[in-house]
Amino acid sequence: MDGAVRHPRNDAVRGSPFGVGRLIQMTARQQREDMLALLELTGVTKEFGAIRALSDVSFSVRPGEVVGLMGDNGAGKSTLVKIISGIYQPTAGALRFAGDHAQIHSPAEARRLGIETVYQDLALADNLTAAENIFLGRELKRQVGPFRFLRHADMQARAEELFDELKSETRAGDYVRQMSGGQRQAVAIARTRLSDAKLILMDEPTAAISVRQVAEVLNLIHRLKDAGIAVILISHRMPDVFAVCERVIVMRRGTKVADKPIAASSPEEVTALITGAKEAA
Repeated sequence: MDGAVRHPRNDAVRGSPFGVGRLIQMTARQQREDMLALLELTGVTKEFGAIRALSDVSFSVRPGEVVGLMGDNGAGKSTLVKIISGIYQPTAGALRFAGDHAQIHSPAEARRLGIETVYQDLALADNLTAAENIFLGRELKRQVGPFRFLRHADMQARAEELFDELKSETRAGDYVRQMSGGQRQAVAIARTRLSDAKLILMDEPTAAISVRQVAEVLNLIHRLKDAGIAVILISHRMPDVFAVCERVIVMRRGTKVADKPIAASSPEEVTALITGAKEAA
């Protein structure tokens, strides 16, 4: 019709060699790829005097995604984790969390945002029960006049619920000193669930534990993913990363040298990237 307004998108659809259906599929896929990142680092650099520990590191993590962070000792993994968890502040670069600019000045601020960290030493008190460890520093209390009393039964019940959610056999009333490495990890992970964590940083969770306990920890990571919680897994154990992660990020000398889907990589390639036999991917 003469004088009709032609929409350029309609022209693009008519002229597309893929056809309308194909174009719609491409658009839907692009929308999924553009889904709001939970955590986004842009150009993060960290210097300690004349030492540059991190140099221009950028990557993102989506909700419910499990990402492996690998690299040799001194590659910058720990520094990166400490920046995300609020222990260090970057010298340059920016962080965004849940779409908002984030300046994280302490682990308490990170926790308020929904970022929890499970360190390699777990920071558990051996002389306390699993439930007491989970609520350590965050105890439930009731007020009776001028006095406050601990709500032991409520904390025990909530701890049991958390272990049930994680499908762990750990018992809330058992003392941590009697537990295996896998059970200790379950306690540390259950503790992160109290604050409604959106992202959990796990530092070498399968180091120095048995094969059976490794399987238990990997199952816990699967449970977190099923609950929509993102995980950054820092590990030297290649089989664990390839078993549970969707992507792998490789660091070398403070620089990100790879960020790719697990399905598009291999243990041999990651080893080459870590050692420098392959420069980047």
